[in-house]
Amino acid sequence: MTNESIKVIFDTDIGSDIDDAVALAYLLAQPRCELLGVTTVSGQPIERAKLVSAICKTADRSIPIIPGNENRLDGPTRQPNVPQSSVLPNWAHESSFERTDAVEFMAETIRNNPNEVVLLAVGPMTNVARLFKEHPDTASLLKSLHMMIGRFSDADNLPTSEWNAHCDPAAAHIVYTTEAPNHTSIGLDVTHQVSMDSKQVKEHFQHPLLKPVYEMSKVWFSERDELRFHDPLAAVALFDESVCEYENGTAIVKRTSDRDDGQTVWIPDAKGPHRVGKTVDAAQFFDSYFSVFE
Repeated sequence: MTNESIKVIFDTDIGSDIDDAVALAYLLAQPRCELLGVTTVSGQPIERAKLVSAICKTADRSIPIIPGNENRLDGPTRQPNVPQSSVLPNWAHESSFERTDAVEFMAETIRNNPNEVVLLAVGPMTNVARLFKEHPDTASLLKSLHMMIGRFSDADNLPTSEWNAHCDPAAAHIVYTTEAPNHTSIGLDVTHQVSMDSKQVKEHFQHPLLKPVYEMSKVWFSERDELRFHDPLAAVALFDESVCEYENGTAIVKRTSDRDDGQTVWIPDAKGPHRVGKTVDAAQFFDSYFSVFE
């Protein structure tokens, strides 16, 4: 690991699963992260932006927050609700945001920082796909494209189509057919291996910056037994390469008319354009994640 700072745009569907909030708290606490802005995506993007604002205010950080696309590229959103917005009355937050289009914000920020920005995308790829289609120069101007999306092995008991890919398969296809530096995906088969139950979360989420995240987790745990650290793994892997091992190849997005829509088919190839996480050191991940809150 180095002490080099990394410029990040964080594109998130915070408010549905709890892991986006867990990842955002890490980025705000990580001293090497220069967070240039947060864009939201999927149903009710303004409500999602409010949750981002609540966590940023808790961290006493002023970060540009821009609501992005609500619907997928070729149809209505498959993720209309933001259940964790129920905690908003308990936390100070902004209610109105910059009128800038999220994709325009991304493009301007990337062009102003050529070859220096990591685009960390952990929701449906709608904003990212629009960026690459409407501003085709921006992909090559990135330092890297880093995503939590897909499933790249035949792990048991996992959906055929990972949720972010399923929520906008057309966008995922664009993202995987666009050349970008260090085109990296952390998939469900790997992120599924890092989890905590509600008791462990209560024990570990006591840092002041994690208080709103812990409150949001109660909404999550009201219907589930585990918090899986999907998006935090993608975030931590930016700053600690040792948490995952990778494989190069080509990812292809398959379309169907059912819940399998958006399946990522993985073809290993040492010279392939994509890199995916293949293994995770869970203990190293948790050490790296919580180290920034000490």
